[in-house]
Parts: sequence; structure tokens; C-alpha cells
Amino acid sequence: MKVLLIGAPGSGKSTQGDRLSQRLGLERIAAGDRLRAEATAGTPLGKEIASYLDRGELVPDQLVIDLILPAVRAAAHRNGYILEGFPRSVGQATRALPEQAGTGPDVVMFLDAPRDVLIERTLARAHAESRRDDTEDVVNQRLRVFDEVTRPLVDYYRRQGLLHTVDASQNVDDVTKDILAALEP
Repeated sequence: MKVLLIGAPGSGKSTQGDRLSQRLGLERIAAGDRLRAEATAGTPLGKEIASYLDRGELVPDQLVIDLILPAVRAAAHRNGYILEGFPRSVGQATRALPEQAGTGPDVVMFLDAPRDVLIERTLARAHAESRRDDTEDVVNQRLRVFDEVTRPLVDYYRRQGLLHTVDASQNVDDVTKDILAALEP
């Protein structure tokens, strides 16, 4: 099974990705974690990635594809995956996943929550995890970028008949239950 989680910053993608990976025995691939790890490593690629993350902007498609796609391809050919944060745009989806036979998602879960909930959660996470990319200005910029660039993926996957929407403003356990119910045959 190949599951893609789409949601704005603060929607719970990481929390649900962890839970689903454990419950379903699927590899969790978190694009944001991998991008932040590369930035922290201070490699030339990492420094380039960090410059985008620090401004709350999306890392260019080709950089993300080069970093994430090998892991997606490998997991897809094993047992499957829980993928979060990739693709981030329709361009990434059409350029990366469909071109790779058998690597595209079987189901797409859209974790939807009101903007005020997203902001509150993201700022709380900034304090808990000391994440430098979660300042209030950067959070608002990331939400604007999500609306402009990533939200069109919802319609893209809906047209393909793969999309399920989950109310991500519920408590964590209820969100997990809703996702698992949507994944049942």
C-alpha cells in the first residue's frame, strides 16, 4: 500500500505518518524531515535547501525530486510507504511519481484543518522542537505557499479518484481512526 498525506503545516502529517507507519508496517518517508536533515548537515545541497526553508519558501522541484524520489521508489518496490510532504505541487506530482512505474500513491489523505488551528499548532511545535523555520512570519508565508502551490494537489488527486479528506482539527486518535477507516477496502 502506498499512502500520500497532504496537509498544510500544522495539519498533523508527521504525527499521522508515524502512527500509520507503525500500524500498517509501511516505511515512513517525510520530505520535510529529510530536507531539514540535509540543511542541518551543512552540505552544499543542504546550504541551498536551508536558504529556502529559512524564508518559508518551497525548495525547487528538482532539488526535492533528487533528494526524495530514490527513497520513494525503493519503498514502493518493497512493502509500500507513508509519504508526507512530497509531492508539494502538481508539477512535482506529474514530473516525479507518474513517470516511475508503480511508485505513485494508491490513496491520498488530505488532512484539512482551519487556518487558526494550523497556526496555533505550528507555533506550539516551534517552542517544543526549537525549529528555526517555525516563526510566526515564516508560518504565515508557508501557509500562503501551501494555498497557492500545494492545495491544487487536492483537486488533482480528487480527479484521479484517490483523495479522501479527513478533519485534522479533531483529536489525534480520531484523525487516525478516520484515516484507517478510509484505508479499509
